[in-house]
Parts: sequence; C-alpha cells; structure tokens
Amino acid sequence: MGSLLDFFTTQSVGATMLYLCMTAFVGVLIGKLGARGIKLGVGGVLFSGILIAHFGAPIDEHTLHFVRDFGLILFVYSIGLNMGPRFFSSFKKDGLVLNFLAMGAVVGGFGIAYLIYVLADLSPAVVVGILCGAVTNTPSLGAAQQVLAEQGVEASVVSETGMAYAMAYPFGIIGIILTMLLIKLVFRIKTDVETKKYTESLSDSETKLQSVEITVSNPNLFGKNIEFIKHIMDKELAVSRIVRNGESIVAIDNEIIREGDVICGVSAQKMIENLEFKIGKVKIPDNKEGIAGPLATINVLMTNPKLAGKTIEQVGIYRRYPANITRIFRSGMKILPTLHTTLELGDTIKVVGKKEVLDDVKKELGDSVNELAKPNIMSIFLGIFTGIILGSIPVFIPGLPAPAKLGLAGGPLLIAIILGYKGRIGKLNFYMTPGANYFMRELGIILFLACVGLLSGGKFFETIANGGWQWMIYGIAITFIPLLVVGITARLLNVNYLKLCGCIAGSMTDPPALEFANSIAPVQAQATAYATVYPLTMFLRVLLAQIFVLMTL
Repeated sequence: MGSLLDFFTTQSVGATMLYLCMTAFVGVLIGKLGARGIKLGVGGVLFSGILIAHFGAPIDEHTLHFVRDFGLILFVYSIGLNMGPRFFSSFKKDGLVLNFLAMGAVVGGFGIAYLIYVLADLSPAVVVGILCGAVTNTPSLGAAQQVLAEQGVEASVVSETGMAYAMAYPFGIIGIILTMLLIKLVFRIKTDVETKKYTESLSDSETKLQSVEITVSNPNLFGKNIEFIKHIMDKELAVSRIVRNGESIVAIDNEIIREGDVICGVSAQKMIENLEFKIGKVKIPDNKEGIAGPLATINVLMTNPKLAGKTIEQVGIYRRYPANITRIFRSGMKILPTLHTTLELGDTIKVVGKKEVLDDVKKELGDSVNELAKPNIMSIFLGIFTGIILGSIPVFIPGLPAPAKLGLAGGPLLIAIILGYKGRIGKLNFYMTPGANYFMRELGIILFLACVGLLSGGKFFETIANGGWQWMIYGIAITFIPLLVVGITARLLNVNYLKLCGCIAGSMTDPPALEFANSIAPVQAQATAYATVYPLTMFLRVLLAQIFVLMTL
C-alpha cells in the first residue's frame, strides 16, 4: 500500500504520465460544460491542468516539455494537412477581403500587446502569453515558449507565459461572441435579411457546379463525336449522357452528335452562357430523381493507390467502359472533372454509365473504406521531419536582435499546408482520412494544453492574488478592440453579417466561437468564411508571437 502511495506522491515519469492522463480526462469533461451555448471546449484541459498542479501533483518537467512539444507538432501538422487543399483558393473573390479583415484583427492585437508592453511593467513572457490567450491561439503560445527557451529565459519565467495565457483565454472566447452581438445591435442587423442575401449570392458563385441539359443547335457540331466535344469543352463541361428521342444513352467517345440531341452533364455556373453560345439552349433540370432506363449514377470512393495521382485521361474509365466521371468531391470541395484532373485517394467520384458496368468501375477505382483506414504512417513522419528542419532554419529580419524561426509550430504547419495542397510528391501520397486527422488534431492539442496547465498551475492563484488579475484586463483589450474595429469596418464595406461572424471566429482560430456563429443561421456562410481566413490567420499568429518575443527581449 505504501509503495502505491509513493507512486502518486513521488516525482517520476510514470506519475507524470498518470497526472497527464487525469488532466486530459477531467479537462475534456469540463470543456463539455457550458451556459447559453458558450463552452470552454478543449480549453477545459488547460484549466484542469492548472487545478491539478495547484494541489501539488508531482510532475517531471522534462517529460512534460517533451510531450508538450510533441503534442504541438501533431496539432499544427494535422491542421495544415486539413486546410492545405483550400489554402490558395481562399484568396479568390470575397476571400481576399475577408483575409484582409482577418489580418487587421491579427495585426491590431499584436499592436495593442506591444503598447501594453511599453506602458505596463510586464515582462515579454507575460505579455506574449496574454496575447496568445486573448486571441485563443494555442500554436502561437507554443511558438512563443520555444523562442523564450532558445533565448535562454529561465523555465520559471517561461511558465508565466502559460499562466498569462490561461488568464486571458476565457474572455478570448466570450469577447468574440460579445463582438458579434454588439455589431448586430449597433447596425440593427436582421439575421433573416442577411441569410436571404447570402442565399441569393450563391447563384452568382463562380465555383458552384450545376447539372445542365443542352439541346444541340450549333450546326458546326452536327456529325462530330463526343470525343470532339470533350476536348473543345474540357474545362467547361463534364459530359455524362445523351438524351435522343427520349432515350438516355451513354456519351462514349465515338458517339456521333445529331441535331436535337440533348447533352446532359455538369458545368460551373459561370460557364452556362458559354455553353449556350457554343452548343445550344441550356436547361437546368429541376428533378432530383435518378436516371431512367439502362443508365444509373453511383458515387465511388477512390481508394486504388495505383491510380492515385493519375489524370482522368490517363485512367481512361470513359474509354474502357460506357461510363463518364461527372463530379469529384475532395476535402469539402466540388471539382468539375476535366481530362487533366488528377484522381487522389479519398476522392468521392460521381460516375454515370450503364448499370451492368458500374460494379466493374467500382472495383477498378477501389471503393474500399478499409483501404483508406490504413494509416499512412511513413508520409506523416516524413512530413513532420521536414517541417522540424524547416522550422529550425533561421530567418534574418531587419530590426530584430536575433533571427526568427518558424519553430516547432510554424515549420510543420507550413510543410503540412504545402503537402495538403499538393496531395502527393511522386508516388508518395500524403492523404489522411478525416477521422484520422481529427484524432491526431485532438490528441495533439489535448497533450499540449495539459502540459501547459501542469507546468503553469503551481503559482497560478498566487499570481492572481498578487496583481495577475490585471492581465485579464489587458487580455480584454487585445481581444475586444481589434475585433470591434474590424467588425465596424466590414459592415461599412457591406460584408454580409454571417460571413463577418465566420471571419471574426476564424481570425481568432476559435472553434467555440464558430459554433456560436453557426447557431445564428442554418447556412454555410459562417463556416465557409471561417475556413477562408483560418490558414493565413494561423500562420500569422504563430509568426508574430515569435517576432514579439524577439522584439522585446
């Protein structure tokens, strides 16, 4: 019995891991508690760690430092892979405006934090912790703590960063939601009106795919075959079938076009005018029923590694089967397939063809969930390895006393964005299933926050009693002022309120705030805006946290 008690009260690696698991378990439970739709979420793990450390849990700091850094790497790498496919597309159309607004919130918070450092008698470690907590950005905290340690700052001072983060974090969540509500009140915004405007704007979206039925009336196409149509309209139309005399037939390459044929397929909304000019009258089908007759439509999960990375033309489904690929769904995006579109693992491919061949098409493309369930461990560690190396490369920025580095947060994040965007390098695929990605992300952030809480909690309440409550006030300023300015500016620019709410939540990389924004209206505007600004915001917050430390030490 005595030896068991010693295990709980003596500092060791085993005891440290035990309290780490206890912190994670209790913290997740705390995060599920909420009031009026506001929850701490994964932030509950941080406060659980602070509480357990306050009561004197014996921990080995070296073990926690390793687990903290490893958890941070897992978290940012999984985030990068997830947002990589849509990173560069996020700067198109109104995404550019939203990203500029988000950048304003990021730079504004940085500026206020620097002003606090100049005017208040606080150390750089405390101020950067307040900054990271006020904007609820955990990777920036990890990046700041790493730079502090590399600059020779004592471990006790570095731990103050975590305490400051914890004090500013709660209002970081509440302040975002209050900003949304205040903007709605000041500008007398009616949610139903904003929802209607957003819904109407979708009809003008350049990326929206639309089923079309085109009656061939251009005499230059009479006598031409489908292969000719596919090549001249490759980036404008994905042909699925032909309706001739009321009967559906597969649009195989050697099928000859006749006057009055109806070509059915998929096109982008912006291309419809071109289709009418080049082929004939376009009709938007209003029925959602399946195809009658000998043809059918199926969705196939692309899991054949031998075909991954090859183009539709190279795979040649349409040449060997009476079937055509009409849509590709990838990482939440809808892609209009062209002859040069590559197929990647995890794609969901919509195929139209004769019923008797669709099973063979499935077998060729894979359609095996079990195949994707196998973790691609080699590519994960290769990506992390490359990211750590990149993060270790010094970058000399004029005006800074020491070179900046992307660090353990920025390096893996940037590499993961690139790999997520590319999807593959040669034969090496970097695909990760959504479930695996989510697990890795949650495990990483829980490990990181648990370690930060355990390392910071010993003097947390003592610090509050000795004036640390003022850190909360500074955190409120960093949270509230930039968001309010950005919100007012956005409304003056006529940015849709729902998009603005998503932008505000994304500029703070805050999932609980996104949950609140999503509850405002049952549309995708908030989530889309959040995803649009999230990648750039995450990268800037990680980088600016390091720059702040180097500027102020």
